[in-house]
Amino acid sequence: MLPDHENHVSAVRAFNRFYTRQLGVLGQRLLGQFSLSEARVLYELAHRDGAAAKEIGAELDLDAGYLSRIVQKFDDDGLISRKPLPADRRQHQLSLTAKGRQAFAKLDRSSHDDVSRMLRPLPENDRRRLTAAMAAIEGLLGEVHAPATLREPRPGDMGWIAQSQGACYAREYGWDSSFEALVAEIVATFIKSFDASRERCWIAEIDGTPVGSVMLVRHDDDVAKLRLLLVEPAGRGQGLGKRLVGECIAFARACGYRKITLWTQSILTAARKIYQDAGFVLVASEPHRSFGQSLIGETWEMKL
Repeated sequence: MLPDHENHVSAVRAFNRFYTRQLGVLGQRLLGQFSLSEARVLYELAHRDGAAAKEIGAELDLDAGYLSRIVQKFDDDGLISRKPLPADRRQHQLSLTAKGRQAFAKLDRSSHDDVSRMLRPLPENDRRRLTAAMAAIEGLLGEVHAPATLREPRPGDMGWIAQSQGACYAREYGWDSSFEALVAEIVATFIKSFDASRERCWIAEIDGTPVGSVMLVRHDDDVAKLRLLLVEPAGRGQGLGKRLVGECIAFARACGYRKITLWTQSILTAARKIYQDAGFVLVASEPHRSFGQSLIGETWEMKL
């Protein structure tokens, strides 16, 4: 019999072969005109607008020459715009054009739908076992601290959103229970009138424990609302808020919304920076007395 280490090596290699075949089947259906590397670059551009090509290459561990060919292809196809970095004009900032955002939205929707079809035959308990196993692999072979994973809400999560929002804002900003009541109303409305084709909620978790959430809801045919963004202290420091907002933006584009709007408060500086970095613009502000505090409410918008 092989020593334990050799058994483990063989088991990992067998899993790699199996999972590579699974990814190959998915990839043939969803990537369409893009190679896997091209799709990865497109994803990074959709979530890191204005990033330097060198940064993306380092993040994805791509050969500089290969990345250069991908960037040139995207440029030729009208998917990106690029401009020299002020600090080093040999390097370029890359941004998706409207055509590029449409291409990513189509790819993202195809990926979501294809994986959804793959998971649909599994009972709910088996889906949880599968995603927990994936999180365990990521945690053991990835960063020292387990990364957050994003998923759809499960029974009990909506109550957690109201509780976590109420507790967090009371602890960090001194808001009273009227804020938790407002969150509960928003959650109840989301459940009662949920439109799966135009609305979504994401729960972020680490090692099976929820640490963040956000909602994108329909305001009308052209406008979506981003609501209830929260990252608990246990989930901070790994760009989770940016990921959650990025998911909202990508989904809104895939749905055909023309604009996203949100309401926040001037004292929520971390959230405001996330919105600003994502491309939202402050369009209105007004002082008000709510949640036991004197606040300045702000409306931010993003055209898609």
